[in-house]
Amino acid sequence: MPSKKLFGADNQQERLKVGWIVGFVDGEGCFSVSIIKNHTTASGWQIFPEFVITQGEKSRNTLVFIQKYFDCGNVYINRRKDNHKENLCRYCVRSIKELNEIIIPFFRKNQLKTAKKFDFEKFVRIIKMILKKEHLNRRGMIKIAKLIEKMNRRVPARLLESSETKRQSV
Repeated sequence: MPSKKLFGADNQQERLKVGWIVGFVDGEGCFSVSIIKNHTTASGWQIFPEFVITQGEKSRNTLVFIQKYFDCGNVYINRRKDNHKENLCRYCVRSIKELNEIIIPFFRKNQLKTAKKFDFEKFVRIIKMILKKEHLNRRGMIKIAKLIEKMNRRVPARLLESSETKRQSV
């Protein structure tokens, strides 16, 4: 059960936290859905929704603060081996239950201000489809892929219409 503090910003300090989190996510957050090949699933594909905020390791405490506020998800460190001087940290919520019961209600009540709100709306539609198990059939999988195409990552829906997937029953 999510904390009451997520839904009832009764005092000024709590409202400031909520507004800060919304603004931070508007700038640094991402609602994404990936379609991943997974031979352990009946269709051979897996829908992978996640809410993510990425920061440099120096700002890890910010992600931990957000994780504690929502009381869900995890903070991961990506030990970089490229030319960047610091590792990246990611706050991720991947649980359908936590996305549906905590993250989505929070951002419905406390709306995003940037174009990110359109990605959020598509994200919500996809989570609803998953909850209705529509992702388990070919038609639902293609509908989800078409929504993903319109989101920040723009994964081509035709991926699911390739000759390889036509042989599989989705």
